[in-house]
Amino acid sequence: MALRNIRKYGDSVLRKKCREVEKIDERLVTLIKDMLETMYDADGVGLAAPQVGILKRLFIVDIGDGPLVFINPEILDTDGKQVDEEGCLSLPGKTEPVMRPNYVKARALNEKGEEFEIEAEELLARAILHEYDHLNGTLFIDRTTKK
Repeated sequence: MALRNIRKYGDSVLRKKCREVEKIDERLVTLIKDMLETMYDADGVGLAAPQVGILKRLFIVDIGDGPLVFINPEILDTDGKQVDEEGCLSLPGKTEPVMRPNYVKARALNEKGEEFEIEAEELLARAILHEYDHLNGTLFIDRTTKK
């Protein structure tokens, strides 16, 4: 495993739409392990592939209950509203209030290629939606409620 360089705000890769992962192979598993190590080293709760310069539809989250890997994720449903401060490893030191759904239902593949669905609320829902945004070139500052 190796630490990856986290791309910072202003890097054009953060504004690009990511491509589907076509196969889960040894290279992808290594990328996932590197992303986990990088996220934990930076004290983050989520990291998306474009944040390490890879334009693939892949992100990881861990809000303290163990890591979750999302490959080719889809958002199936959202509900409710919550406003809370968000930060991002690509915008170090910056936080802004962001309104997000309080509930999300998502489908993805895990690192073994197994499809799963997850229903999440509050912080986990926020983390999933924040990382999902990265796959479409959207940053939390695009969604801030602060004027």
